Amino acid sequence: MLALSRRKNESLVIDNQIEVTVLEIRGDQVKIGITAPKEIPVYRKEVYLQIQEANKAAVDNASLDALKKLL
Repeated sequence: MLALSRRKNESLVIDNQIEVTVLEIRGDQVKIGITAPKEIPVYRKEVYLQIQEANKAAVDNASLDALKKLL
């Protein structure tokens, strides 16, 4: 992991496509803004993990259904 220090209104750029800007710092919360091309999805990590779990469950169910059809 790369750890960087940024102040309010400072940014970092990832792969010449994604810009992350510190918008506000209030207590222990940091509000960030992300500018990225539309084809690059941006999720909060907890949402991303839920999507991954749902996708895995869908694949598992589809595989089980396919096996049932074979039998």
